[in-house]
Amino acid sequence: MTTLLILNQQPYDGTDVTWNALRLARQLNNDGEAVRIFLMNDSVDLARDGIIPPAGVEDMVAMTKQLIADGVPVKVCGTCQQRCGALKGQGYYDGAQYSTMAECSEWVQTSEKVLTF
Repeated sequence: MTTLLILNQQPYDGTDVTWNALRLARQLNNDGEAVRIFLMNDSVDLARDGIIPPAGVEDMVAMTKQLIADGVPVKVCGTCQQRCGALKGQGYYDGAQYSTMAECSEWVQTSEKVLTF
Protein backbone atom coordinates (compact mmCIF):
# COMPACT_ATOMS: atom_id res chain seq x y z
CA MET A 1 0.00 0.00 0.00
CA THR A 2 1.29 3.48 -0.87
CA THR A 3 0.70 6.59 1.21
CA LEU A 4 1.24 10.05 -0.27
CA LEU A 5 1.83 12.98 2.06
CA ILE A 6 1.33 16.41 0.52
CA LEU A 7 2.93 19.15 2.62
CA ASN A 8 2.05 22.83 2.24
CA GLN A 9 3.11 24.70 5.37
CA GLN A 10 6.31 26.54 6.16
CA PRO A 11 8.64 24.32 8.20
CA TYR A 12 8.95 26.57 11.25
CA ASP A 13 5.63 28.40 11.38
CA GLY A 14 5.07 28.09 15.12
CA THR A 15 3.01 24.91 14.80
CA ASP A 16 4.01 21.25 14.74
CA VAL A 17 2.07 20.45 11.54
CA THR A 18 5.07 19.95 9.25
CA TRP A 19 7.15 18.26 11.96
CA ASN A 20 4.32 15.81 12.65
CA ALA A 21 3.94 15.07 8.93
CA LEU A 22 7.65 14.22 8.72
CA ARG A 23 7.45 12.12 11.88
CA LEU A 24 4.51 10.20 10.41
CA ALA A 25 6.39 9.68 7.13
CA ARG A 26 9.37 8.35 9.06
CA GLN A 27 7.22 5.98 11.11
CA LEU A 28 5.28 4.71 8.09
CA ASN A 29 8.56 4.06 6.28
CA ASN A 30 10.01 2.31 9.33
CA ASP A 31 6.86 0.16 9.46
CA GLY A 32 7.45 -0.95 5.86
CA GLU A 33 4.79 1.24 4.24
CA ALA A 34 5.57 2.72 0.82
CA VAL A 35 5.66 6.49 1.40
CA ARG A 36 5.86 9.38 -1.04
CA ILE A 37 6.17 13.08 -0.16
CA PHE A 38 5.18 15.99 -2.37
CA LEU A 39 6.23 19.47 -1.21
CA MET A 40 4.38 22.53 -2.40
CA ASN A 41 3.69 26.09 -1.25
CA ASP A 42 5.98 27.15 1.61
CA SER A 43 6.92 23.56 2.52
CA VAL A 44 9.39 23.67 -0.40
CA ASP A 45 11.91 25.13 2.05
CA LEU A 46 12.29 21.56 3.38
CA ALA A 47 14.16 20.86 0.12
CA ARG A 48 16.57 23.77 0.52
CA ASP A 49 19.72 24.15 2.53
CA GLY A 50 19.88 27.31 4.59
CA ILE A 51 16.78 27.07 6.76
CA ILE A 52 17.98 27.16 10.36
CA PRO A 53 15.67 25.65 12.95
CA PRO A 54 14.82 27.64 16.06
CA ALA A 55 16.64 26.58 19.23
CA GLY A 56 15.33 23.34 20.66
CA VAL A 57 13.43 22.36 17.51
CA GLU A 58 14.31 19.28 15.45
CA ASP A 59 15.96 20.08 12.11
CA MET A 60 13.22 19.34 9.57
CA VAL A 61 15.53 19.73 6.57
CA ALA A 62 17.75 17.03 8.08
CA MET A 63 14.64 14.90 8.66
CA THR A 64 13.67 15.29 4.99
CA LYS A 65 17.18 14.43 3.82
CA GLN A 66 17.14 11.31 6.01
CA LEU A 67 13.82 10.23 4.53
CA ILE A 68 15.33 10.59 1.05
CA ALA A 69 18.39 8.60 2.17
CA ASP A 70 16.01 5.93 3.49
CA GLY A 71 14.42 5.60 0.05
CA VAL A 72 11.37 7.84 0.39
CA PRO A 73 10.82 9.75 -2.87
CA VAL A 74 10.42 13.48 -2.29
CA LYS A 75 9.15 15.57 -5.17
CA VAL A 76 9.06 19.34 -4.99
CA CYS A 77 6.87 21.72 -6.96
CA GLY A 78 8.97 23.41 -9.61
CA THR A 79 6.65 26.44 -9.84
CA CYS A 80 6.77 26.91 -6.07
CA GLN A 81 10.58 27.05 -6.23
CA GLN A 82 10.29 30.59 -7.66
CA ARG A 83 7.16 31.68 -5.79
CA CYS A 84 7.20 30.23 -2.28
CA GLY A 85 9.13 29.87 0.94
CA ALA A 86 11.49 32.00 2.99
CA LEU A 87 14.23 31.13 0.46
CA LYS A 88 12.10 31.97 -2.57
CA GLY A 89 14.00 31.51 -5.84
CA GLN A 90 16.77 29.33 -4.41
CA GLY A 91 17.34 25.84 -5.76
CA TYR A 92 16.73 22.51 -4.10
CA TYR A 93 19.44 20.22 -2.73
CA ASP A 94 20.38 16.94 -4.44
CA GLY A 95 17.88 14.17 -3.84
CA ALA A 96 14.84 16.43 -3.80
CA GLN A 97 13.27 15.98 -7.22
CA TYR A 98 11.89 18.95 -9.15
CA SER A 99 8.33 18.10 -10.12
CA THR A 100 5.10 19.33 -11.64
CA MET A 101 1.40 19.41 -10.87
CA ALA A 102 0.97 16.65 -13.47
CA GLU A 103 3.31 14.40 -11.46
CA CYS A 104 1.48 15.29 -8.24
CA SER A 105 -1.78 14.32 -9.95
CA GLU A 106 -0.28 10.99 -11.03
CA TRP A 107 0.89 10.30 -7.47
CA VAL A 108 -2.58 11.13 -6.09
CA GLN A 109 -4.20 8.78 -8.59
CA THR A 110 -1.79 5.90 -7.87
CA SER A 111 -1.69 6.15 -4.06
CA GLU A 112 -4.09 4.24 -1.85
CA LYS A 113 -3.97 6.96 0.82
CA VAL A 114 -3.40 10.70 0.40
CA LEU A 115 -2.83 12.89 3.46
CA THR A 116 -2.41 16.65 3.36
CA PHE A 117 -0.62 18.79 5.91
